[in-house]
Amino acid sequence: MDIDVVRQAPLFAALSDEDAQALLQRMSRARIERGDVLFEEGEPGDRLYVITSGKVKLGRRSPDGRENLLAVLGPGEMFGELSLFDPGARTTTATAVAGTDLVGLGHAELTEFVSTRPEVAVKLLGSIARRLRRTNEALGDLVFTDVPGRVAKALLDLASRFGRQVDGGVLVAHDLTQEELAQLVGASRETVNKALADFAGRGWLKLEARAVTLLDVERLQRRAR
Repeated sequence: MDIDVVRQAPLFAALSDEDAQALLQRMSRARIERGDVLFEEGEPGDRLYVITSGKVKLGRRSPDGRENLLAVLGPGEMFGELSLFDPGARTTTATAVAGTDLVGLGHAELTEFVSTRPEVAVKLLGSIARRLRRTNEALGDLVFTDVPGRVAKALLDLASRFGRQVDGGVLVAHDLTQEELAQLVGASRETVNKALADFAGRGWLKLEARAVTLLDVERLQRRAR
């Protein structure tokens, strides 16, 4: 396990190396493959997770069966932290979109650890606040931004976390199917595919299997506004 990756998580950010190692030793390790569900919306939630490798999507399902993808998380990112402050039913379903390794910490152990380290609680609250801010932005985008703009913004967000420089652009291996990308944007697959085809036709990006290469980031940024 890459300790530097784990230390990117807010849970570890305020800790000394000694405390970080002590906490890591108390955490359980898990491995899930693409399509495996870590937990379901509505299940009791009492564990926080940090991704050490791979990707996890967080989504919700409407009563009529439609799915909405709220976030895609990767190495160093954390989820389930609400269990520290409000143990209860999970508000999302967590599913692996690639082979994923995680470490988890239960509510009791987390509460005991944080009770003597208020700086860790502050970092966790900051993480929750950032997630709430992103949720508010996503709601605003659904109301005020058209589908192509939301597609451009989603691709840029994925690029900021999973992209790597290649000749001529930024390769974003997002590991999402076309349907999952549409769920992330909050639109139909057909509409999202139309926007992607338009961007590709303009030379802004190149589509690949569960990946995309961004060729003109500046124009995509302008389209996302």
